Amino acid sequence: MSTPKVESEKHGELNCWRITSASAELLVAQQGAQVLSYQRLGEPPLLWLSEQAIFKQGKSVRAGVPVCWPWFGNLKRNPAPVQAMYLEQEGPAHGLVRGRDWQLLCIDSTGDSVRVEFTLPESQGDLPGWPHNVELKLSIVMGEQLGITLSSYNLDNVPVTISQALHSYFAVSDVRDVQVEGVDGLGYIETLADWEQRTQQGHLGFAGETDRIYLQAPAQLSIVDQGWNRRIRLTSSGSRSAVIWNPWTDRAAELPDMADDGWQRMLCIETANVWDDVVTLAPGASHSLSLTLVSEPL
Repeated sequence: MSTPKVESEKHGELNCWRITSASAELLVAQQGAQVLSYQRLGEPPLLWLSEQAIFKQGKSVRAGVPVCWPWFGNLKRNPAPVQAMYLEQEGPAHGLVRGRDWQLLCIDSTGDSVRVEFTLPESQGDLPGWPHNVELKLSIVMGEQLGITLSSYNLDNVPVTISQALHSYFAVSDVRDVQVEGVDGLGYIETLADWEQRTQQGHLGFAGETDRIYLQAPAQLSIVDQGWNRRIRLTSSGSRSAVIWNPWTDRAAELPDMADDGWQRMLCIETANVWDDVVTLAPGASHSLSLTLVSEPL
C-alpha cells in the first residue's frame, strides 16, 4: 500500500495542501481550515470548487466545506442567546473563522488513511467582538470515505451558545437532475417566503432558487444524481438541522466568484446546528459536529 503524498501549494494568496492517496485526492486551505475539493480517483468530484473561485486572504472560498462558527448565516436571524455572545453591532455573515488562518497541528497517515488536524488559537478569547474562551479544532480524515469533525470545548467559566455549520458544496452533474432523499415529512423554514414553516412532501428536487432550513433532520441524507449514476451519502452526528441551498440563475449572476451557469453544477447541503438546534456549552463541556461522505453507484 503506497504512502499518501502531501504537497504544499499556493492558490492565489492562500496556503494549501494537496494530499493524494491510492484512492482519492484532497485539497485543503490553511485559511478557514477549509476543504476546497475532494475527489475519488477515476470518479467525478464529490465536492465542488467554483471555476471562478477567488483565493484571497480574509475571504472564504466558494468551494468545498467552509466552516461557519460561532454563528451561521445572518447573526440577526439567530436566536437571542447566540446574538448575545457577540459584542459589536454588525456581525459578518457565517461567523468569524472562515477568513482566518488556522494552525495546522498534523498531517498523519496510516496505510491509505490520512488525518489532517487544525486548531484556531484566536477562538480562545481573541476573536474581535467575541470574548469567549473556546478551544476549536477541525479534523479531516480521508480514507475510503471523507470525514470532517468540528469540535468546540468551552474553557470559560460561563456558558457559551453557538450556531454553526459545515457549509458543504457538493458537485453534481446537473442540479435539475438530482434529488435529496431523507427529507420527506420534515418540517422546514422556507427562507424565500418570509421564513414560513412548511412540511416537505416526498424527495426534494430542484426547479428554482432553494434556501431551506430543515428541522429534526435525520442522521443520513442522500444526493441521488442520475447524470453521474451515483448516490452521495451524508452521515452526520451532533446535528439535528440541515440547510439546503442552490442560488439558481439570478442569484448566481450576482456572485462574482461563481460562473453564471455554475449553479447547475453544485448543491449545498449544510450539516448544521441552527434555528432550534443551537448548542449551549456549559463550562467544561464540548460538542462535536461531524459529517461523513461516501459515494456509491446507483
